[in-house]
Amino acid sequence: MTTSYNGMNGVGGASSRTVLITGASKGLGRALALELAKRGHTVIGCSRTHDKLISLQSELSSPEKHLFLNADVKSNSSIEELARAVVEKKGVPDIIVNNAGTINRNNKIWEVPEEEFDTVIDTNVKGVANMLRHFIPLMITRKQGIIVNMSSGWGRSGAALVAPYCASKWAVEGLTRSVAKELPDGMAVVALNPGVINTDMLASCFGNSAALYQAPEAWALKAATMILNLTAADNGASLTV
Repeated sequence: MTTSYNGMNGVGGASSRTVLITGASKGLGRALALELAKRGHTVIGCSRTHDKLISLQSELSSPEKHLFLNADVKSNSSIEELARAVVEKKGVPDIIVNNAGTINRNNKIWEVPEEEFDTVIDTNVKGVANMLRHFIPLMITRKQGIIVNMSSGWGRSGAALVAPYCASKWAVEGLTRSVAKELPDGMAVVALNPGVINTDMLASCFGNSAALYQAPEAWALKAATMILNLTAADNGASLTV
């Protein structure tokens, strides 16, 4: 079932949370990190880009409260090390947002180079799986935790010239529904379609017309509220901001 969610249900938005966001150095991840920190929550951000993480941390009012680490979701060993460092320094996150993602250059599938296809799948699908592999067991020990896997409208439909990306997001939807059946009571994993937002990724598909769409900062206002209010009752849902 695909649900449009306004973020006003649930009871979890008031208390302070620790939220881990992958791909936090730009786009939706960065906007969400800034918004959550502004609301008083502790942000753990990871990205492959060290200088952008430092820049993000410098914008936060209490930078020492947060944790920003280099990690590559495509690498299982990198995420294994990330999990170890996060637990050591901040404990087990209350919420994980698997946001890191990439898209292929607009091309028909037979014109997409093998390495480009592999990068999309390795980032968008294996990257999520790596995070689940190392963080779900930690959450199970606490018998609680919310995981948000960023999906797309193209994970529920199709579009020409971005078949690898569509395939990866369909996989995220299927992975999420399946993992939901494996989680114990008290936990939840959801697939979240952010909607059409003006990011670098959208610009790669839409060109200049991407500027006609909502900015990440405006999106983050709604998305943060929705994510903070997710509960175990939402387990397995396909949601839309």
